[in-house]
Amino acid sequence: MDDKDKQPVEIDLTDPETSPTPATPADPPEETAAGDGGAPVPPTPEERIAGLETEKAELRERMLRIAADFDNWKKRSRRDLADGEMRARESVLRDFLEIADNLERATASFAEHRENDVKSIRDGVDLVLRQFRSKLERYQVKAVESVGQPFDPRVHEAVAQVPTADVKPGSIVHELQKGYLIGDRLLRPALVAVAAAPPPPAETPAPAEESPAQDPPPGRPGEG
Repeated sequence: MDDKDKQPVEIDLTDPETSPTPATPADPPEETAAGDGGAPVPPTPEERIAGLETEKAELRERMLRIAADFDNWKKRSRRDLADGEMRARESVLRDFLEIADNLERATASFAEHRENDVKSIRDGVDLVLRQFRSKLERYQVKAVESVGQPFDPRVHEAVAQVPTADVKPGSIVHELQKGYLIGDRLLRPALVAVAAAPPPPAETPAPAEESPAQDPPPGRPGEG
């Protein structure tokens, strides 16, 4: 046998169907169209002008609506303020009408009975005055203290000065008209007379000293 026949034969066991194939370069991606998911197309000038005109119309309508609401609010506030002032005025006047009614009853009673009793008249006036003061206190109106107090230009108005040594200068000795406060505000100042220092006493001249008596001059001889 020949030596060539003794050499082993190489057999290819690789399956041609399962054998790897050389990689082929991938196809380049297709370019995306501008309108299919890409960057938005900018609006045209005509579209921008139309959008601005729409926005302008909306703002103008909104401003007109706000102006109308504000005008209605002003009218309503003015009306509510006038109604509040009228109600407050009516409440005050209604309270003081009771005082007028009591004064009319007192004068009618005096005219019917022709009474000449000063005490009864004074008692009736004091009753009405107490009622009047209670009405004032309801509205936080109180009288200003004057007599015996030091003069305070914030609540007092001096109309006269009274020279006196009985009280300290600057103190109030007389009240000509009452002053009133409403809360912490001055409603009307009190008209008062303020004490002033009395003038110093006038100096009396000292009496003149009497001169000593002088002896008469001696007479001439032979007189006498």
